[in-house]
Amino acid sequence: MGRGRAKAKQTKVARELKYFSPDTDLRALERELHGSRDNAPKDVEHDSDEYDEYDDYDRWAAGGR
Repeated sequence: MGRGRAKAKQTKVARELKYFSPDTDLRALERELHGSRDNAPKDVEHDSDEYDEYDDYDRWAAGGR
């Protein structure tokens, strides 16, 4: 496809996207923006056995390389 035909196709697609107006579910948008307490992430307790990425740094900073 030559540049002229490609540009015409891009223009056609852009125009369709610009003037396309799907039905918007405003209630779903409101729920998504406000969030709900049921979907909120819960505080996670970290096990002391779990590897801490800063342990090595703490030992190094304390001089215990």
